[in-house]
Amino acid sequence: MALPPKLHQKIEPALCPFCRFPIPRPQEISPPERPSLMPVGQCPQCGAVYAYDATGRNLGAAFVDALVFACNLDWDLAWSLLPDEDYRQEIVEGYHLEGHFVVPEGMWQGRRVKGALFFVRLNEDLQEIAREGLKKRFEGARPVKFSKGEKETLPPPIPLSKQEVERLIAEYRLEPIIAAAQQDKKVTRYLQRLLCAGEELTRLRAAEALGRTLACLLESQPAAAVAVFQGFFNHFGDSSASPWGCIDAIGETVARAPDTFARYLPRLFPLLEDPSLQEPVLRALSRVAEAKPELLRKITPRLLQFLQSPQPAVRGYAVRLAGMLGITEAIPQLEVLKQDEEKVCFYTRGGFLTYRVRDLAAEALLRLKNS
Repeated sequence: MALPPKLHQKIEPALCPFCRFPIPRPQEISPPERPSLMPVGQCPQCGAVYAYDATGRNLGAAFVDALVFACNLDWDLAWSLLPDEDYRQEIVEGYHLEGHFVVPEGMWQGRRVKGALFFVRLNEDLQEIAREGLKKRFEGARPVKFSKGEKETLPPPIPLSKQEVERLIAEYRLEPIIAAAQQDKKVTRYLQRLLCAGEELTRLRAAEALGRTLACLLESQPAAAVAVFQGFFNHFGDSSASPWGCIDAIGETVARAPDTFARYLPRLFPLLEDPSLQEPVLRALSRVAEAKPELLRKITPRLLQFLQSPQPAVRGYAVRLAGMLGITEAIPQLEVLKQDEEKVCFYTRGGFLTYRVRDLAAEALLRLKNS
């Protein structure tokens, strides 16, 4: 089915130019060493750092900010590096900050999109030097405040059919879906159906879209948002459908609106007794821990057993939770898992990242010993 004309306007998802992985929206950090730092971000796949130039006319400053920030604000290191030898650089023009998409032709709805992202990707050995420092800086990051002009150029909500929602999920363009869902209840139902899709990536993207949608709906239609969320639990007793997608949607929604939905978390804990559900439940709990780890402090003793699970993914999520929740009792088992060569895939911003359990264990140990 053909998309409406507005959906055919040339916009593209915001991707890293080096690895083509979806990137997060730039954030404000304003470190004391450089309070005028432009909004910055980092590709979760290849580690490239980027700076956001709202006007597109200060690319020189954007390059400096991206390079210096990639070096964790070590100016001496930054200026000792050579282009092409120590790092690569790329520019993505036509970036729309609030919509978080790229307009290749530079015009959207009759207005020029001036924003640009300047990317710098250090060689792997240089990235390793700054890795932990950058992680700590991003923990204190803040969303960028949008200018009036950017708000005016954001595309209006577009009525979407079931096929159009599926296409946007496949392209990982969630903003039009979230906007349309605020005015059309059918969009939320289309997303709920995708929670039962055969492809795992589709389910996880739909779960992310639903979590973001319900967090927005809480502001204007709180009763509707709560009703949809409560419906996720109905799938647990349905033997004809897998509840995996609903479990992920619960985790995403609680992470984005914990004040409203955190009280439902205990309903997930009994599912950990089912080996077939341990992976999605631990994934959902990991998502909650990223946003508000204090919600899970009471269940930390129950998580230790999953470090010895025969399922690599379950071990991987348990390791991640041990680090995020500060479970020092897990240190002996984590030391053993530093020899675990199994690979696991974690969903992040529309795609999968692959890790070895041993690397996750080493990261968790470092976090625990430094806490």
